[in-house]
Amino acid sequence: MLKKILIANRGEIACRIIQTAKRLGLKTVAVYSDADVNALHVRSADEAYHIGAAPSKDSYLVADKILSVAKQANADCVHPGYGFLSENDHFANACEQAGIVFIGPLASSIEAMGSKTRAKEIMAQANVPLVPGYYGQKQETAFLADEADKIGYPVLIKAAYGGGGKGMRVVREAHEFTSALEGAQREALAGFGNDLVLLERYVDKPRHVEVQVFADNHGNCVYLGDRDCSLQRRHQKVIEEAPAPGLSDALRQAMGEAAVRCAQAIHYRGAGTVEFLLCGEEFFFMEMNTRLQVEHPVTEMVTGLDLVEWQIRVANNQVLPLTQDQVRLSGHSFEARIYAEDPTENFMPYSGTLSHLSFPTTNAGVRVDTGVIAGSEISPFYDPMIAKLIVHAPERSIALLKLHHALEEVHLAGVKSNIAFLHHLSSHPTFVAGAPDTHFIDSQTHALTQHTLPLTELLALATAAYTQHKQQANVTTPWHAGNAFRLNQTNTLCVPFAEYDVKVKLDDERHTVHILGETYKVSAALQNTQLRAEINGKRCSANVLINEDAITVMFGALAHRFELKSKHYISEHEHEAAPLAAPLNGTVVKHLQKIGSQVQKGDPIVVIEAMKMEYTLNAPYTGILSSYCFAEGALVSHGAMLAIIDPEEA
Repeated sequence: MLKKILIANRGEIACRIIQTAKRLGLKTVAVYSDADVNALHVRSADEAYHIGAAPSKDSYLVADKILSVAKQANADCVHPGYGFLSENDHFANACEQAGIVFIGPLASSIEAMGSKTRAKEIMAQANVPLVPGYYGQKQETAFLADEADKIGYPVLIKAAYGGGGKGMRVVREAHEFTSALEGAQREALAGFGNDLVLLERYVDKPRHVEVQVFADNHGNCVYLGDRDCSLQRRHQKVIEEAPAPGLSDALRQAMGEAAVRCAQAIHYRGAGTVEFLLCGEEFFFMEMNTRLQVEHPVTEMVTGLDLVEWQIRVANNQVLPLTQDQVRLSGHSFEARIYAEDPTENFMPYSGTLSHLSFPTTNAGVRVDTGVIAGSEISPFYDPMIAKLIVHAPERSIALLKLHHALEEVHLAGVKSNIAFLHHLSSHPTFVAGAPDTHFIDSQTHALTQHTLPLTELLALATAAYTQHKQQANVTTPWHAGNAFRLNQTNTLCVPFAEYDVKVKLDDERHTVHILGETYKVSAALQNTQLRAEINGKRCSANVLINEDAITVMFGALAHRFELKSKHYISEHEHEAAPLAAPLNGTVVKHLQKIGSQVQKGDPIVVIEAMKMEYTLNAPYTGILSSYCFAEGALVSHGAMLAIIDPEEA
């Protein structure tokens, strides 16, 4: 029996594996980089070992360091989680060679599915339908462009060894192909160490439905239902659900049996996911992920199973606990991925410190998987996921309503997040009616990123909190009191918002607040971060974080930061002259124009890579590119100027 497990990962998946491993009586070993010294997974494990610098290429992607730690800690097995080395056949093989059990499939199975080109060949032999495309080894640009012409536009370029939307580009016109190919190859090489790509016909308005499979070492293989993962942004999943809605029993069974054929064709063991494009009653194989999926909790909720426990049992050479006939699904489950990102800025990821973080109370129908707590750092070196909120209910409509309300109880400050976006998405009529296609978010982004609460009401809440905070201040003289006392005059307090003029007339019970030409009667009580307020007769509760720089109001699913005037405050308008500033911490990947060249407004100027994705910054106006501020390969901080363009009139 396995006794000591090393988790070769970080964040929420490391914490989730540790939880099950401890329940099964295994000792747990964590690894961490410079950026994760104080991370939750490090605190949760029985032991933890440092493995290198913050960039994953210097730590979590270095197989030799992880194997060295496993030997040092006397770990007899390694769980790779997902991402990093989880689908690296060389790492799986190295573990086996070192006498350490790899909790995952055989290296040969990973290798077979790691190349999407070979995977397509195997699936064709297994009688699984494929999307028309080019899956060969020949990679010359001119040749691939000719193949794209044969397939017909739009064409999808995909990293052959990739996943998660990285190394992927949709090309709709022939003249866009070369630049899109170069970007996909760069991203693939940086993310997976291999720039091989394949081409597929881009299927408009498909659904993304995947099947969870599980196999043991004794020839048994089952499918544990399906999941719909069609709600995506940047080709990355946002909300997943199980089971996939609207499938006939016959279609559901056909997909499940096809997924089992996929697994059996490569002699699979452990947890795997077969992803399909669903077009009406037709489905096409996309890829097989030879690992545990991010969205595995929704399958756990509807099956009542612990998939990490099953992984450990299979690694212990045990037989699968259930046969196909014994698998039962109950109710419906949703998972919402909470990210540090700004949906209003094309989901730009954010890094920073979580100054406040709280979740809804967990129970049988509400689960939270996270790897951070208040005070944790969202690092620019890794994926910006904060948590996964998972719900379960007897029916889809009830589960979706439960998700909607649970999102209102997630409160965070310190970084921007997608909570309000998820909240809007969970109540959109199209989604409520059933799973939409994979382009739904792209078509509805503007509507899904609009505030539903008037700005004046948010300001009123911030004002109420500030007023209470001032009145509660522990002062010893009236000169430092925050109650706006004036001898023989009305007590009037001016809240020092940087962008808004707000005055409060302090009465005994209800204060009169003047905001943007509107008047509110407000009474409130503040205890730590909990605010209970009554605004014009309407009672509400919010979480409020107050410091010298800002007031952050977390109300419902909204989190709005109001800057305060201070010696540190810089108006956002001062940044309008720096449109070529780095939008986040990252690495300069490529200069796209020559210094001294004439550029037009909108021309691509420089590519920056951060959090495993590439971002292209464009010229804000027509002019002459006079210089680049950083060389290719240089690390840059958020806000750093990347290039200088002299305006045409200059």
